[in-house]
Amino acid sequence: MSRFREKFDHQVWQVVAAIPPGRVMGYGEVARAAGFPRYSRMVSAALGRSPEPLPWFRVVRSNRTLAFEVGSSSYREQAQLLKQEGVCFDGLKIIEPDSDDSLDRILWGPQE
Repeated sequence: MSRFREKFDHQVWQVVAAIPPGRVMGYGEVARAAGFPRYSRMVSAALGRSPEPLPWFRVVRSNRTLAFEVGSSSYREQAQLLKQEGVCFDGLKIIEPDSDDSLDRILWGPQE
């Protein structure tokens, strides 16, 4: 494995592991938070290479829809896992909870 891919994967895994239950992040948001803003298309592959179970289901498209084909078993699994955590949907789109806390603050704490 290349050093780049190893570093990228590790950073992505850290970000995804830190997404709190009931919250989601887009692939691009994960890539940016991992320090690789131009590599959103590689996030899914990094999740697939994880040696440990990760809350992969908390990663969604930037428009807050699931990335799997509607009706597929993967789509149903992801939707079910998110609903179990209290995530709400309006049709196919995830409804973000109202909160004063930004996801950055939740993930990384207050910035000084």
